[in-house]
Amino acid sequence: MEQVASEITACRKCGFWKKRKNPVPGEGNLNADVMFVGEAPGYWEDVEGKPFVGSAGEILDDMLSKIGLSRDRVYIGNVLKCRPPENRDPLVSEIEACVPYLDEQISIIKPKIIVTLGRHSTSHILSKCGLKVGGITEVRGSRYQVEVQGFRVLVIPMYHPAAVLYNPRYRGDLERDFQLLRRELERCGCV
Repeated sequence: MEQVASEITACRKCGFWKKRKNPVPGEGNLNADVMFVGEAPGYWEDVEGKPFVGSAGEILDDMLSKIGLSRDRVYIGNVLKCRPPENRDPLVSEIEACVPYLDEQISIIKPKIIVTLGRHSTSHILSKCGLKVGGITEVRGSRYQVEVQGFRVLVIPMYHPAAVLYNPRYRGDLERDFQLLRRELERCGCV
C-alpha cells in the first residue's frame, strides 16, 4: 500500500495535481473486512491529506460508532485521490486516470464488504460488474453480491455523509443503511 501511496503522490495523469495541497491516498486497516469508497477529497481532506476529516467525516465517525466500528477497523478511500477544482464533478477522463489506484487498493485489502458512498463511487464499483446505476437514490440501501478485482464482495451503496449536511432528511436513511451494514457484518462473522 505504501507503493500505491507513493505512486499517487507522484501522479501527473490529470491536472488535479497542479492545484492540490495534498493527495489523499486513503487510510485504515489493511486487513479490513469493510472498505468505504467515497467520491473525492473535499477541502479539509486536501488540507490534511486524509479522507473524511471534515464535517462529512464527523458524520461517518458517528455512523461507525453507532454500529460498533471505528476507523482503525475499516479502510477508507476515494475514487479520486485529489480534490477536483472548486469541488466540481470529475470528468470521465479524470476518473479513468485515477481508478487504477483504487482498484489496486481493493486488490490489496480484499474486503468482504465495499460500502460505496455517493453517486460516483457507486457508479464506478457497480459498473465494473456490468451494472448500470441511474442515481444513488435508486440503489442506496441495496445489496449486490458481485465479483470485483477477481474476488466476490458484497457492495452496499449509501448516500455520501455530506448529503446529510445538505439534506438532513437523509440522516435516517444513512442510519438504516449502517444498520444493514452491521447485520451483514454479523452474518459474515466479522464482528
